[in-house]
Amino acid sequence: MNLADICIKRPVFATMLILALVVLGLFSYADLGVDLYPNVDLPTVTVTTALKGASAEEMETSVTKPIEEIINTIDGIDALRSVTKEGIATITVQFVLEKNGEVAAQDVRDKVSTILSQLPVGTDPPVIEKFDIDARPVMRIAVSGKRNLREVTEIARKQIKEDIETLRGVGAVIMVGGQERAINIYVDPDRLAAYNIPVSQVKRALQAQNVEMPGGRVDQGRRELVLRTMGRIGRAEDFNDLIIANFQGRPITIRDIGSVDNGTAEARGLARLDGQNALQLTVRKQSGTNTVEVVDRVKARLKELGSILPPDIRTEVISDQSRFIKTSIEEIKFHLLLGAILVALTVLLFMHNWRSTLIASIAIPASIISTFTLMRYMGFTINNITMLGLVLAVGIVIDDAVVVLENIFRHVEEKGEPPMSAASTATREIALAVMATTFSLLVIFVPLAFMAGIVGRFFKSFGITVAFAVAISLLISFTLTPMLSSRFLKFKHKGKSSKESLFYSWTDRSYGWILRWSLRHRWMIVMAGIATALSTIPLFFAIGKTFIPNDDQSEFEIVIQTPGGYTLAETDRLFKELEEKVKRLRGITNILTSIGDTSGKAKPGEGDVTTGSIYVRLIDLSERDYSQFDVMADGRKIFASYPDLRVSVQGVSVWTSGGIRATDMEFNLRGPSLEKLQEYADKMITRMRGEPGFVDIDTTLSVRKPELRTTIDRKKASEFGIQLQDIASTLQTFVG
Repeated sequence: MNLADICIKRPVFATMLILALVVLGLFSYADLGVDLYPNVDLPTVTVTTALKGASAEEMETSVTKPIEEIINTIDGIDALRSVTKEGIATITVQFVLEKNGEVAAQDVRDKVSTILSQLPVGTDPPVIEKFDIDARPVMRIAVSGKRNLREVTEIARKQIKEDIETLRGVGAVIMVGGQERAINIYVDPDRLAAYNIPVSQVKRALQAQNVEMPGGRVDQGRRELVLRTMGRIGRAEDFNDLIIANFQGRPITIRDIGSVDNGTAEARGLARLDGQNALQLTVRKQSGTNTVEVVDRVKARLKELGSILPPDIRTEVISDQSRFIKTSIEEIKFHLLLGAILVALTVLLFMHNWRSTLIASIAIPASIISTFTLMRYMGFTINNITMLGLVLAVGIVIDDAVVVLENIFRHVEEKGEPPMSAASTATREIALAVMATTFSLLVIFVPLAFMAGIVGRFFKSFGITVAFAVAISLLISFTLTPMLSSRFLKFKHKGKSSKESLFYSWTDRSYGWILRWSLRHRWMIVMAGIATALSTIPLFFAIGKTFIPNDDQSEFEIVIQTPGGYTLAETDRLFKELEEKVKRLRGITNILTSIGDTSGKAKPGEGDVTTGSIYVRLIDLSERDYSQFDVMADGRKIFASYPDLRVSVQGVSVWTSGGIRATDMEFNLRGPSLEKLQEYADKMITRMRGEPGFVDIDTTLSVRKPELRTTIDRKKASEFGIQLQDIASTLQTFVG
C-alpha cells in the first residue's frame, strides 16, 4: 500500500498531515522578519584610526602603513585597501567569502592590538568594525525647536535619543548637527607671561585638580569604609577658583589669567531641514531584527514622546526605509494572490468543474504557507528575493496537483470509475511521471543555494525557498489531492464532457493544426529554434546589467565635497545657495542638509567640515509621471556651474548611512609616485567625462588643505632652554 492509498483510506491522517504543515507555516510567518534584501554575511572589516592635525603624508607613513603591514599577515585576505586623509586613515579588509565574518573581525583586532604602542603619541585607539549588512541605518529623524541649538541638542539627547536607544531592535542612534556642551577656558597669553606660567602648566593643573579617585578601604574594626578623594568640580564657575601655580607666595587661579565660559564645543557640523536649523538623529537597527517593526516601534514612541516634549520641539521622520519595503512587499503579495487566482481560473477553464478547481487550487496556499516554516528555520526573512521565489512557485506548485487530479478526473469522466477507486488507480498510474517532473525542478533550483560568490549568497534563500515549496507540492499531490478527489469529486454523466466544451475544442483544433504544419515544415521549425537560441547572445549583451536594481524610492541624496580649506561658515553659505537651487526641482517635498561627520565617530569639536550631503525627498511615485532618475539628472545640471565641487547625485544606499559616496565602478591605480598617480587619474577623469554614460566621476585622492607651517630655530630654542616638543604642545593647546 503506497502513501496515496493510505491517505485515501484515512482522510483524517492526510488532512492532519498537511494541516500541521500549514499551521506551522502560519505561526512561522508571524515571526519572520521583513526586509528589502536577505541578510548576507560579507566578511569585510574596516579599521578607522584618527590622529588630530596630522597631514595625509604623516598619516600614511606612521599610521596607515604599520597597520596595513600587520593586517596583511592574516590568512584569507582577498583585498586590502586604504584611504588616508588629513587626520584619519580608513583601512578596508575584504576576506574570502569562506571566512566567517566574526572570526575575521577578531583576527584583525588581535593583530592591530600588537602595534598600538608603535603608533604616534596622540593617536586615538583604532575603531575596528565588521561590515554588517543587516545592522544599517533605517530612518532619519529631524528635531527642531524655537530655541537655541544647544537647548534643542540637550532635549534631543536626554528625552529622545536615550529613550529610543532603549527600544527593542534599535542598535544605535547617531546625532548629527547638534551643539555639545563644553566648559571653555580662555587664557590671556600676556597674563601668563607676566606670571611666568607656561600654558602647559595650566593644562596639567586642569587635568590633575579636576579628578575623583578611589583611595582604597579603611578598616575600622567592626566595619569597613570605602575611601574616595573628592576633587571633581561641580559647577562651571568654580573653575575660576582652581589654583594653577604660586607666584611670589600667593596662589594663581584661572580667574587671574583668564575666564571660564559654560558654553559649547567648537561647531564642526550642522543640520538643516527645509532651510531651518535642526539636528538629525540617524537610527541604526540591530542585526537580525525586522526593519518594518523597528521603524514602526520608533514612530510609535515618537508619537508618545510628543506629549512629553516641550510644545515648540518638533520631530519629523524624513528618511524611512520601511516605506519602500512595505510598498515593495505589498506589490509582490498582490501579484502572488493574482497569480494564484489566474492559475485557478485556468484550471477551471479547461476542466469545467468547480470541485476539481478547488481541489487543485488548495495546493497553492498549502505549499506557500508551509514554506514559511523552512524560511524561519533557515533564518530567512520576507524580502524581495524570497518573495520572488514564492511568486515563481505559484505557477509551479499547482502542476503536480493538476497532473494527478486530471488523471483522476479522466478516469471518472471517461472510464466511469467511482471516485474512490479512480483516485487510487490514477495516482499510482501517474506517480512516476509526477516524481520525475518534481525532481527535475529540484535539480534546477537546489544548486542555486550552492552558488559561489556574493551573488550566490543572495540567491541561496531563493533556491531553497522555491525547492521546498515544490517538494511540499509533491507531498500534497500524493496525499491531500487524491484524498479530496476520492471524497468530493463528482461527475454527472449527462451532457457534454469537459473535452467537448467550446474552448477545449477550439484549443485542440488550433494546436492540432499548428502541430501538423510544423511536422510538414520540419527544417523551418528547426531553423527558427536555432535562430531564436542564437538571438539570445546579442540580446544578452544589449541588456543592461547591475548587481542591485536601481528602484525609484522617491528619494535621493547629493554628496558634496568642497575645496580644501573651507571653513564651516563658508561651507554652510555654499550649501544654502545650493539648497535654493535644489528646491526648484520638480516634485520636492523635503530637503535635509547635513555638514560634517555623520558616522558618530568624531569627537566633539572635531571632524571634516568640507563634506556634506543634501537628502531630497520626492512626492510618491503614484503622484508623478516622471521618475526619480529624471529629477537626479536635472540635479546634476545644477552642479555643472560649480567645477570646484566634487559631487555625487545618487540614490539612497540600503547598505550604508547617508552622506557616503556610492560607486558602481572603481578603477585602482597603483604606483610609487603620488604625483604621477594624480596626473594619470586626472587624465582618466577628463576622458571619462567626455564619454556618454559616465556621471559623478571622482577620485579617492583626498583634497589637500592649505597648511600654515611653523619652522623652529633649534639653536635659539636651545639658548632659551626650550624643547621643540614644548613649542609644539603650546601651539596645539592655544590653536588646536
